Amino acid sequence: MRLSLASAVATFSAAILLYPLFSGGAWFWASLGAVLAVMVASLLSGRLSLPAWAASIVGLAALWLYLTASFTASKAWVLVIPTKGSVVALAKLLAAGWTDIQRFAAPVPANTGIALLTAGGVGLIAILVDLFATRLRRAALAGLPMLALATVPATILPDPISWPAFILAALGFTSLLIADGRERVTHWGRAVLVRRTRAATNPNPRETADTRGLRLSGKRIGFAAIVLAVLLGAMMPAMEPVSFFTFGVGGKGKGQGNSISISNPIASLRGQLELPDRREVLSYTNSDDRPRYLRIYALDTFDGEQFGMSEPKGTPENKTENGPLPAPPGLSPSVKTQNVITRIKISDEVSKLSFLPLPYPPHQIRVDGDWRADVGTLMVFSTRDEAAGLDYDVSTAEPQVTPDLLESLAQPSPGADQRYLKLPDNFPMEIRNLALKVTEGTRNNYEAAVKLQEFFSKTGNFTYSLRTQGSGNSALQDFLLHSRAGYCEQFAASMAVLARAVGIPARVAIGYTGGTKVGDRWTVGTNDSHSWPELYFEGVGWLPFEPTPTGSLGQGSARVPAYTQPPPRSTGRSTTPTPGATTSGDDTPLNPSNRRNPRELDREDGLFLGGGLPKDTSMPLIGKVGIGAGILLLLLLVPAVVRLGTRSRRIRALGWKVSQPADALTAKVVDHEPSVAAAWAELDDALFDYGLARQASETPRALARRLTEQYEFDSGSAAAIAAIASAVERVLFARDPGTIGPLRKDLRQVRRALAATVPRGRRVRAVLFPPSTLHRMRRMGERLLDGFDRLENIRLRRRSA
Repeated sequence: MRLSLASAVATFSAAILLYPLFSGGAWFWASLGAVLAVMVASLLSGRLSLPAWAASIVGLAALWLYLTASFTASKAWVLVIPTKGSVVALAKLLAAGWTDIQRFAAPVPANTGIALLTAGGVGLIAILVDLFATRLRRAALAGLPMLALATVPATILPDPISWPAFILAALGFTSLLIADGRERVTHWGRAVLVRRTRAATNPNPRETADTRGLRLSGKRIGFAAIVLAVLLGAMMPAMEPVSFFTFGVGGKGKGQGNSISISNPIASLRGQLELPDRREVLSYTNSDDRPRYLRIYALDTFDGEQFGMSEPKGTPENKTENGPLPAPPGLSPSVKTQNVITRIKISDEVSKLSFLPLPYPPHQIRVDGDWRADVGTLMVFSTRDEAAGLDYDVSTAEPQVTPDLLESLAQPSPGADQRYLKLPDNFPMEIRNLALKVTEGTRNNYEAAVKLQEFFSKTGNFTYSLRTQGSGNSALQDFLLHSRAGYCEQFAASMAVLARAVGIPARVAIGYTGGTKVGDRWTVGTNDSHSWPELYFEGVGWLPFEPTPTGSLGQGSARVPAYTQPPPRSTGRSTTPTPGATTSGDDTPLNPSNRRNPRELDREDGLFLGGGLPKDTSMPLIGKVGIGAGILLLLLLVPAVVRLGTRSRRIRALGWKVSQPADALTAKVVDHEPSVAAAWAELDDALFDYGLARQASETPRALARRLTEQYEFDSGSAAAIAAIASAVERVLFARDPGTIGPLRKDLRQVRRALAATVPRGRRVRAVLFPPSTLHRMRRMGERLLDGFDRLENIRLRRRSA
C-alpha cells in the first residue's frame, strides 16, 4: 500500500513539470484524476495479490474507464462503461488534441483534446512507475518513465525548468526511494545502526525493525543531492534545447514546427485607427534621424476575401541573440546598402503584442527575451515574451535603390515564392481587366508598380475614409469599381491584388508609419497604425509602396517612397527621405548569376549587408564568472561570519550573553552569571575549533589542569585558564561567588596559547570553516529531519468501542 501511494505521489510530482506547456488548468485536474485512477487500481491489485502483468492490465482498464467517464461520458453506458460510440469519440478527441499540439506553440491552450492527450500520457507513465516500483520492486528504474515527463518541457521550451518544480519532482522521486527502502528493511528484522541520532535511539516496539536511522541517512543523501543539483544547475551555462517532438518552439520533427497563433491583424489595425484619442505606442531614434515605417506583420496569402498570414517559423538558429538575422530574400550582394541603427522603446500600455515593430530589412537585433526571426519574411516574434515595455536596438541594411536600378532588374522575378502571386480561382475578371488597363504600355514590373500607385494616389480619384470596411471580392469590387473610398487596408490590399494580377509578387504589410518628431525622438501613436503593400523585385528584394493618400486628406504621417516617383532623366536622382531605404546608389544592371539563395542562413552576410549593431558593452563572461565565484566564496564564508558574530557578542564589555549553550554545564552557568557563561562558551568553542574538545566528564578545574600540563602553558596562560575555571566553579557551587573580575584578557591569552599548540592549517580552518559553527548547523539539520520523522510516524488511532 505504501509503495502504491508513493508511486502516485512521485508520478504527479513529475507531471507538475509540464505546467509551462499549457495555458489553463484543465490538464492539471485531468492528469490528477488519471494518477488517482491508476493508484486505486494498484491498491486493488495489491489487495488481490495479482501478478505484475495482471496488475498492469487492471491499471490500463482503470485508466480507460476514467478517461471515458471524464471525456465521453455521454456516449458511454452508465457514464463509465466504454461503448463503440465512446471509443470513436475518444479517438477523435485524441486526434484533435494531437493536431492542436502540432499547430500551437507552448503554452498551448488546454482544450478538451489536449487535456485528454495529457491525462492519457500521464496515466501511462503512472502505470509504468507503479509497475517498476510496486510490482517489480525496482524503484530506481521507476525514475526512467518519470524522466520522460521532464524531457518534454526540457526539449521544447527555450527556458530551463524552474527550480521549484524540479525540487517538487525530485522530492517525489526521493520519497519513492525512501518508501521502497523502508519496505525492504521492515522484512530484515532488527536493523544494526552504525550511527544513531536521538530520534533513532527510541524505536517503536510495534515495528518489526528500527528503520529510522537508515531513513534519516537516506533523507540526508536525497536532500543533499537535490540541493547540489539545483545549485550546480544554476551555475552551469544554459544550453539550447534539442527537441524530439514536433510541437512548440524548437521543434524539428515532421509537424508544423515552430508556429505561433496570432490575432487578426486587420481587425487590430482598424481598431487602433478608430480610437477617439491618440495613444503613444512607441518612440524611437536612429542614426540618420529619418522617419521609417515599422512593420509588424507581413500578410502573404489571399483567399478572395482577405489577406492572411502564414504561421511564422522560428528555429533556434534564428534567435536574435545568435547574431545577424538571415539575409533578406532577393537582395543581391552587388546592391549597395546603408546601415542604420534604430533604438526603439515600446510603451508599457501595449498589450498582447508578440511581434516586434521593425524597420525593414532588419539585419541584427539586440533585445531581451526569446525572439526569433521568420526566414521568409524577417518578422521577429516570440511565443513566450511580449513587446510591452521593451527597449531594443535594430540594425537595418537598407538597399539604396533608384528608378534606374529598378528599371534594369531582371523580368520577371524568378526567385519569388509563388504564394505571392496566387489569386483565387474565382477572382473577378473585371478587376483583372482593370489591372491590365492601368498598367497598359509599361515596359517592366517597376513601371507597372508605379502606375498602380499613381492610380490610387492621383489618377483614380480615390478618397480616404474610415467608414468603409472589408476586403473580400464584393468589397474589393465596390472599392475599385464603384465607391473608391476606403482607408489604408483597402488601398494596400487592392494594390497588392492588382500587382499580382499583372505578375508582380506582392504582399501586405501592417505596422506603423514613421510618426512625428517630438523633441529628439520620433513618436508613434495609435493614429499612425498603417497598412501598405510590399512588392518584390529580384535583386533588391521587397520594397514598400504607398497607394494611400497622404497628408490632411489621407493618412497624415504616411510618406511616398522617393524611388516610386521617377524624376525626369535630366534632373538626376532624388534625395527625398523614404519610409525605408535611401535613394542614392549604383544603377549598374544586375547580373542574375550574382543572386544569392534568399533562404540561406549564412551569418557572413554581414560582409555586404553593412555593419551591425555596436559592440555590446555589457559585462563580459569573465566578469560574470568572477561575480559567480565571489558569491560562491561568500556562501562558503557563512560559517566564518556566524562564528565571528557569535564571538563578538560574547566578548562585549557589558552584558555578555550566550547565543546557545553548548552543553548542560554552560546552561547552568548562564542562569547565574552571563559574563562567565560567555567566557566559558567561547573557551569551549575555541577548543572544538582547534580539535582539543573538552571531555564530557571533565570539570572546569580538571580541564585547566590537563591543558596546562599537556601543552606546557607558560605561567601567564596557566593563570588565565585557572582564573576562568575558578570563576565557573564559584558560579556553579559557591553560595556567594563573590566579585568576579573581567575575563576578557584571560580569554584572549588562553586563545593565543591554544592556537600556538596546533599547526597553521588547523588555525586557518578554525577561522574560515570553524568546526563549532558547522557542528551547530549539523545539529539544526538533525533536528529538522527528526521533525520530519515525527510527522511521518503520526498514526491515526481508532478508539476501541
